[in-house]
Amino acid sequence: MLAEYPLVRNLSAFSTRCGVRTSPSRSGSSPSSASSRLTRSCIALFYISAAIGPAVAQDADALYADRANLASAAQASAIWSDALKQNPSDFDAAWKLARIAYWLGGHAPEKERRAHLEQGMQASRAAITLEPQRPEGHFWLAATMGTLAESFGLRNGLRYRGAVKQELEAVLKLDPAFMKGSADRVLGRWYFRVPRLFGGSNKRAEEHLRASLTYDGQSTISRFFLAEVLIDEERRDEARAELYKVIDAPLSAEWAPEDQEYKAKAAALLARLK
Repeated sequence: MLAEYPLVRNLSAFSTRCGVRTSPSRSGSSPSSASSRLTRSCIALFYISAAIGPAVAQDADALYADRANLASAAQASAIWSDALKQNPSDFDAAWKLARIAYWLGGHAPEKERRAHLEQGMQASRAAITLEPQRPEGHFWLAATMGTLAESFGLRNGLRYRGAVKQELEAVLKLDPAFMKGSADRVLGRWYFRVPRLFGGSNKRAEEHLRASLTYDGQSTISRFFLAEVLIDEERRDEARAELYKVIDAPLSAEWAPEDQEYKAKAAALLARLK
């Protein structure tokens, strides 16, 4: 909400100002022309600066929607990064920076990915500090750490496995329906990817993935992950059924780039199963 600026206190003051002659009888009884222009300029700048924040946020959101174009994704990241630097208390800038960092951590040129994921972890932690009872920071911290764990070797995987699970369980406590069951989806992935010696379990993976589907039965990601679990369990007919559902699912307005990627993965995996 924009703050009201008291240009004129009341009608009487307004009338008095309008009634002052351009050439007053006493020196100093009205502001100079230059001073008047300066005042008007300051007022205009106030309103312009007040409007910049929402406009920039909208532009960054539009760029994020176009994240399949890496130039748009990088620009959105830069906007939210600058916003957080200028205002470290900007919760939305923090978690949205973490979200775009997660995307870039999986799609930017290989040599840049780790830096994006580490930036995402830092932004997520800032969001958690600002709003510990909101799920966004916890979820994107788990997502960026999980991608780092999967992408950069066993050592990273073991290093982050406990923290990833802890953050996802925090999301489930705060809001199990957050982003249509995304915490259950990623926990399902966690149980599937982590070695059994360190807590992994196909049974628990399937339970969490099916739980996520109760929030969004059209989720291409949840169904693809479930198909991988079923293949590992030698339940190939069930896995094929899940992969066909991925291919047939409608594109989500919010997650179309991800849907398109998982549809392509499902088609490739289905071809290998045949």
